Formats: sequence, C-alpha cells, structure tokens
Amino acid sequence: MATATHLLTPEESHADVHPEAVVVRFAGDSGDGMQLTGGQFTLSTALAGNDLSTFPDFPAEIRAPQGTTFGVSAFQINFGSVSIDTAGDQPDVLIAMNPAALKTNVEQLRDGGLIIADEGEFSQRNLAKAGYDANPLEDDSLHRWQLVKFNISQLTLDAVKPFGLGNKEALRCKNMWTLGLALWMFDRSREPIVDWLKSRFAKAPQLAEANIAALHAGHAYGETVELGASIKPRHIDPAPAEPGLYRTVTGAEALGVGLVAGAQLAGLPMFFGSYPITPASPILHHLSRLKEFGITTFQAEDEIAAICAAIGASYAGQLGVTSSSGPGIALKTEAIGLAVITELPLVIVNSQRGGPSTGLPTKTEQSDLYQAVYGRNGDAPLPVIAARSPADAFDCAIEACRLAAHYMTPVMLLTDGYIANAAEPWKVPDMSTYQPFPISFFDEAPGESAKVLPFERDAKLARRWIKPGTPGLMHRIGGIEKKPGSGDIDYSPTAHAEMTRVRAAKIAGIADSIPDQDVCLGNEGGRLAVVGWGSTFGPIHQAVRRMRARGLDVSHIHLRHIAPMPKNLGPLLQSYDRIIVPEMNTGQLKTILRDLFLVDARSLTKVSGQPFRISEIEEAIEEALAGQVGGDLPADPTQLPEPESGRDPGIGQSTAA
Repeated sequence: MATATHLLTPEESHADVHPEAVVVRFAGDSGDGMQLTGGQFTLSTALAGNDLSTFPDFPAEIRAPQGTTFGVSAFQINFGSVSIDTAGDQPDVLIAMNPAALKTNVEQLRDGGLIIADEGEFSQRNLAKAGYDANPLEDDSLHRWQLVKFNISQLTLDAVKPFGLGNKEALRCKNMWTLGLALWMFDRSREPIVDWLKSRFAKAPQLAEANIAALHAGHAYGETVELGASIKPRHIDPAPAEPGLYRTVTGAEALGVGLVAGAQLAGLPMFFGSYPITPASPILHHLSRLKEFGITTFQAEDEIAAICAAIGASYAGQLGVTSSSGPGIALKTEAIGLAVITELPLVIVNSQRGGPSTGLPTKTEQSDLYQAVYGRNGDAPLPVIAARSPADAFDCAIEACRLAAHYMTPVMLLTDGYIANAAEPWKVPDMSTYQPFPISFFDEAPGESAKVLPFERDAKLARRWIKPGTPGLMHRIGGIEKKPGSGDIDYSPTAHAEMTRVRAAKIAGIADSIPDQDVCLGNEGGRLAVVGWGSTFGPIHQAVRRMRARGLDVSHIHLRHIAPMPKNLGPLLQSYDRIIVPEMNTGQLKTILRDLFLVDARSLTKVSGQPFRISEIEEAIEEALAGQVGGDLPADPTQLPEPESGRDPGIGQSTAA
C-alpha cells in the first residue's frame, strides 16, 4: 500500500471540529483492484488529517472464477474527525462492482445505507454466477437501503477511449473511475493519486494517462450529474491529535521498522530468514528494502531452513529473526526447541490466520496462543508478547528484540492477519526517547588451565553470548542436554533437572523487567473487566467506552505480555466481580487466566475469520452485568456445537460479522 505522511501542526491539533465518522466498503471481483482502490483512498484520507482504520478482506484463491462469490475482494475503511479504533461494525456506503460483490456484502450494510452499483456488470450471466434469480437492482429486494446505479464500466470505456487501449485493459481502469467518484463524495484531493499513478506507470505513460483520465472522469461525474439526495459531497474535518509527523502504516510495515529499530537499539546487525506465507510475507518484502540499516534478508527454500539460518546468525553474533503463520510455526517447532536449549536470541513472528492446516489463509484469527505458550516438546518456555494494533507492532517488535538479546532466549511475537494487512495513522516517534539496550559479547579468555564456560550466567540467569572465532573462547553448543556452566554434554538426571529449572526461572524472571499491567479504560476493581489481547483491542475499547458513557461499571484490560504475565495481573483481575475475555478462538486466553490466577473468567469467542464487532462486545457486557453469565459461548452460536444439556446459556449470542 502506498504510504501517506502528514505533518500535524499545533493549530490543527487543537481545532474545534464536528465529530463524525463514515465507513466505506469497496467490493468487487479479485481482479477489479479493490485493494489498490482502498489503499489509495486511505492515502488521500490520511493526507486530509482524518483518523482511520482499514480492513482489507480478500479471498484465499489466487484467482477464483470471475464473477463468483468465492472471488469477491473487499476493502473497508472507517475514517472521521474522531478517534477511530476499528474498521467499523457496518458500512455506511457499499460500492459494489458486480452482483457477487453485492450479494456477499449487502447484508452487512447498515439499514438506510448507500449502495453504489455498476449496473453494467449486472448481466444475466453475472447474476447467475452470483446466485441471483432476478436482478436486485430492478426488483424491490434492496428496499432497506438507498440505491444509486449507473454503468461504471461503460463510463470508464468512454473516458479512456482516446488512449487506444483494448477493451480488457480499458476496463482495468474502472477502479480509478470509482476512486474518482469516492474522492468527490468525501472532498478529497486527486493530486496525490495522480502523482502515484505517474510513478507507478512511469515506464508505461499511456497507462498512467488512461488511469488519470478515468480518475478525473469519475470525479467530474459526481460534480456534473444530478445523482439525487442520496449521494452528495461531504466534508469530514481532520481529527484532533497530538502535533507531529504522521504516516499511514500497516502492521507488517510497522513491525518491520520496529525490528530494525530494535536491532539498532541493541547495536546488532539483523538477519531475517523467512519463507513466503500468507499473511506474514509482507514483513519480508518490507525488510528487503531496508538493507542500508544493516539488515540481511534471506528467502529460504522452506520454513525449517529459514529458522535454522536465523539461529545460525544468532550464534554468529547477529540478531536472528524469522516469521511465519501458524502452519509455518508448526514446521519450525523443533528448531524453536533448539533455540531454547542452546539459549540463543531469536525473534519469531507469528502472523496468525484461521486454521488448522491451510485453514483460512487470508482470514484473521487468534487461535495460535496455545501454540505460542505451550507448543513445543519438553519443558521449553519462552516469552510471548502480542501487538494490539498496526501501530503498536512497532513498539512490540522493539520489546521482542530487547527480551531476546538481554535474556538469551527465543521470543514469540504474535500478530494476526487483521493487524498485518490493516492500516492506521502512526505518529513517527522521536527515537531519542527510546532507551538503548546495547549488547556486550563475552570476550575474556580464561587462563591456560581454565575452561570456557558458555553457560555461565549473570544475575538475570542469561548465559554468556560468545562470538565464534573469539580468541581463546572456542566452545560448542547444541541440542543435547548440557552440564550447567560448561555446556558439556551431560545426560545425568541432576544436570537435566537443574538446566530445566534454570531455563524456566530465567523466563519467569522476565516479569521483573516488564511494566505492571495497566487498566486501559476504567477503574482498578469493579463489577466487570473485559480482558483482551492482540487485535481485539479496538472493538473492546470502543464497546467499553460506550458502556461507561451509559454509566455502567466496566473496565478494559489489554495484555501485551502473555508469557510471563505482569506480576500485578493476578491481584488486578481478582479485584473485579466478573471477567469476560473476547478472543478470536475458542477460549485460549481464558483458560490460561483460570490456570494461573484461579479467576472465574468467561469467554466471548468468535472464529468466523472476521474481527469482532463493537456491538457483539456491548451485548456481552450487558449480559454479564445483568448476571446472565452461565458459560462460554461464541459471538455466533452457529459456529460451535450446541451446549451440553442443562448448561446455562452464557455470554455472547449476537450475530457474527
């Protein structure tokens, strides 16, 4: 996605604006360029100073049959002059480029919302592909919404006719025509898009000019044609924010920059070994463009080679990093155990997706928490941290680097498909405010009769990091159990018990270096705490904010450090009468909290491949405060088996997105 930067002045940051927000969804065939259209609309929105959050939603198929519901690609953006934490529960505007896009998305449009449809694509053949018996643009089936229809396809062909493009190439410009209309609707400048098109098609100026013509034509159509009261230009004021330089970032971009910053703060070169997999691949793409910061990127032949190369780089004195999604992490598991027993620094990024196996490659989920915390053979603990938003991935990446390097341990950093692909404004930080954590390699050779002790430990129980080739410090490490201190092979029960204890104590001791858990919104103690982790932050925060505005006693707690957890978390949770845990799995964090703190946490679960809606969490809060908490149920009760006979109904029976 193209990146926008915007310098917010003190005057703009204190402007008195009318609070409002709009949710727009672009939807079409996976070949219609909806992700690109949404990305460019996001760029123009960021430059206008609005707060925003996006949700790219695309199919897993590389190229599903054209015009079918399986191939629908959508991009949703929530933007406004207020603080935006989610991509929005329901679109206010749906731009549908064909019947399949309309069918798969229209039920999510709010009642009274606006549909803009390309009637040129509503042929009998395309209607049949989408499963329509009759044309919904001509019957009364869309009476719940406002409908505006015109032949975008033909209008695009007319706009680009002077450039002599073939019919197929010309129709590829209709996403720019649609973007031009959207820019007119929301009072956006076309200049940044024009500049981007000229750069994108610098080697094909004819295509650049054709797309620019389509963009202007869509904008002019809105200006000159009487479209009725349902579609008219609307200006959204900039959102108040702290003064500073802002840019739009996706989670993958923020994480990549954060890894670079973490390596710089540690004073280490970084090696990134990865194998392409959705949705983790953009991290590799982004880091490959940052070689000037001492970054080596390696696209390996498979997942095992990627992590083993990263472990080798750490042994050699670099900061090893690898990334994947759930299936790839499963393949890396044996090598993660190797990093645990050799006690080498390694950052492992898991961009979670719906699973198991191939599962839902392009949909989001949080179902790898057990895998991150427990999923290795033997007792092999490691730190686990989770980013809550695209921008937060920057700081989480730095924290992962700090823990890995200072404690000589692999660290699991969890994101998910929503965080990786979504975009939001990010205030570019002043790096002088970040405390460096420089690494010192051990280089003191022992006397002639003394022995090298690579597993001698400091006060944190971290072992020495010795670069291979350091004079007088020849040593070996490996995957077989070791004698404490020397690292010599030792199968004895005493050695194994001691090394198992020390490795676990080292990870547990990390709790001393992480901050106490705060309450994101609300009070310490009360009737109800909503506890979340990862990308559920936005909908939980907005739901709690709305409920508190109604006078309800509810608070929001969001975890970054999942293993080990903050030392004050147990007493904090025990200060609430009730606890609910919304998560996009079948209740994994809830089980961990019950195990560690003996609290009666209850789940609100969702495993549809879609993020939570704010309304789903609001409903769960109301039920919990009304005392209707009898068990754990999903936000969509059709997704899991019926509760056992006699079981209380539990929380969270709203309809999933």
